[in-house]
Amino acid sequence: MSFYRNRYFLSGILLILLGLQFRRVESFVLNERSTRFVAKMTNTPLVDNSTTFGAIFEPVTPAPKKRITPPRWLGLSMIAVGCVITFHSFSIPKHKGE
Repeated sequence: MSFYRNRYFLSGILLILLGLQFRRVESFVLNERSTRFVAKMTNTPLVDNSTTFGAIFEPVTPAPKKRITPPRWLGLSMIAVGCVITFHSFSIPKHKGE
C-alpha cells in the first residue's frame, strides 16, 4: 500500500484534530476495563493492599478508574507534525487512477 496525496492529507488532518483535543482536555478518565488492562501491563496493583486495611477491604472497593493527564507539549507537537504532513501532501503529485 503506497501513500498517495489524499492519505497524507487525511493523516495530517487527523493529527491536527487529535492534537487540538489533547490541548483542550486536562485529563482522561479510563473505564474499569481499561484501568485493569493498564494495571496488568504495568504490573501495578489497583488498590494499595500493603496495609491490613487495604487487604481486608480490597474486594469491596469501588470500580477502579485511572486518570491520565497528558503532558501539555503533546498536543502542540501533534498539531505541528499534522501541519507539516498536511502541507507536504500539497507537494505530492495527484494520483492518476489505474
